[in-house]
Amino acid sequence: MSGGEFEVWRGDIARRVAEAHVTAGNGSFAEGYAAGLARNAAALPQGAGTPGMLLLMGTAGDEPIGRLWVGLAHPRGVPNCAFLYDIEVFAAFRGRGLGRALLAAAETVAAGRGAEAIELNVFGANTTAIALYDSSGYRVTTQQMRKRLVTP
Repeated sequence: MSGGEFEVWRGDIARRVAEAHVTAGNGSFAEGYAAGLARNAAALPQGAGTPGMLLLMGTAGDEPIGRLWVGLAHPRGVPNCAFLYDIEVFAAFRGRGLGRALLAAAETVAAGRGAEAIELNVFGANTTAIALYDSSGYRVTTQQMRKRLVTP
């Protein structure tokens, strides 16, 4: 990912995270967007050149079709386990199996850098992504649940 591509991605991923947080009931879009920018700035202090972080553009021929963010060190310190922070297929290319190809590319890159496993998080409402991960051999290892309470 070039420096210019990184700057565009940085805003795009913060927007997508904010939208997912709103859908999940985790606050406002503005709060989610600010939190997304802050989280990514902390995780990527040197931008696209941050050691141990891979920010990749997926292409079909010369055409960009999506993006990946893979951390070679797990954020919670799980040994020999990479972490897939983000995978995105651009809207015009969805429904063609390219998400599966990008996911396989992330796995190949991580394995080539010494990872023995790869983990990710997915919002419960993202049924398309959950189906992709499930059909690609990922299994649930942790699950968070929430119930909204009504004040009596």
